[in-house]
Amino acid sequence: MWLDRMFPALPFERKSEPAAKPHPRVRISPGERLLRAVLALAGPHAELMEHSEASWASVTFAGTRHTIVLRYEGWEASDAAEVLMAALPEHEFTIPRTLVADAAVVRLDQKLLPEPELTVELALLLLDDA
Repeated sequence: MWLDRMFPALPFERKSEPAAKPHPRVRISPGERLLRAVLALAGPHAELMEHSEASWASVTFAGTRHTIVLRYEGWEASDAAEVLMAALPEHEFTIPRTLVADAAVVRLDQKLLPEPELTVELALLLLDDA
């Protein structure tokens, strides 16, 4: 339009153009919430290598089992890995309608030279609270 060229800083309403559609609401799964919580607990030095999720059920409960693999490189990162490993078993996760029944470090690979490098594998069991 010629008004746009004459007054580029002024916004003009265009009734012929369709209104902007609101963004759809995205629901975050309990697994994604768990991953975000673990990464927050792991600290900024952690690098996510793998996250897998598998359905799990017993006679009375249903849920999902998660495996998360993190890598830490450097001395500061090694300290952050030790903090994660100490805090994880007793950490209280707050995930709506979900209970973290078990959280454990199941594997630790460590290389010291030339720089420390730790690979930590975590296993977590989420139970549906329904």
